[in-house]
Amino acid sequence: MKTWIFLAVLTSTILVGCQDKNKKAQKIEPTETASTVVPDSWIKNRVEKTKTRLQQTDAGKVVWDAMEAHGGLEKYYSNGYLSFHFNYQPLGEGTPRNTYQIVDTWSNKARQKEAKDTTLQYGWNGETAWKLVKDSTSIPYDTRFWALTPYYFSAIPFVLDGSGVNLALLPQTTYKERLNDVVKVTFAAGTGDAPDDYYILYFDAASHKLTVIRYIVSYPAYFPKGKHMPEKFMDVIGEQVVDGITFPKSYKTYWLTADNLPSEYITAIELSEVSFKKDVKKTYFDPPKGAVIVDGL
Repeated sequence: MKTWIFLAVLTSTILVGCQDKNKKAQKIEPTETASTVVPDSWIKNRVEKTKTRLQQTDAGKVVWDAMEAHGGLEKYYSNGYLSFHFNYQPLGEGTPRNTYQIVDTWSNKARQKEAKDTTLQYGWNGETAWKLVKDSTSIPYDTRFWALTPYYFSAIPFVLDGSGVNLALLPQTTYKERLNDVVKVTFAAGTGDAPDDYYILYFDAASHKLTVIRYIVSYPAYFPKGKHMPEKFMDVIGEQVVDGITFPKSYKTYWLTADNLPSEYITAIELSEVSFKKDVKKTYFDPPKGAVIVDGL
């Protein structure tokens, strides 16, 4: 799958795509691909290029201000690998997803472990999606699609650093009696598995902090071309500061009304145990022994 260095980001969709359930997984052996420790000079260069690019548009300026308000892109990358617990719990229909994960924020790689049984794992090493399971029913959801999805939600606005990301400034709106800047995020053709996804992000006009994530899912394994899930409204709740970087504490997801307001409350999400690590093994994101490839579209 082609990630857009979507972090180089991903999008819930993009992020990484879903497994085609009609394809059979193939046994693979571990590789020796290494994730590298990023030199400070690389980080500074990337941050300067991002700043220059974002400062060229009004929408980009809003996103850059948000990055600064959340701790700064340079600090974010300098902190190392991101580790967190993401507990996604639908209130009605839908499959719960409760995992611990570590993400290589520089190159957009991830490895997740099921919270109830950490022997059940899956990931994305930048080229290959894989899973380590006991049988086909061990993880009852699409692991390719979900490999980077939690990271994308958790790390906005920093993930908007990637190539293939298009930003457009929309009219300001008031939410919870506070004025918000609004930016629509779309993706260039060929970006990730679901380039038709979009996000509409609210940033408090005074603090520049993220307050709302509106989004659709258009993943081709779920929807035919041009179709997508109805738009959702994700309320960003609370904040926690970890090594200088601000993350949400939780999210409440609703269906969106015709007036762009939240309606039925459908999903509760908790983001916890957030930390940064510098001692992750070089082969950590590669398929472990016994893992199987999760095919793309």
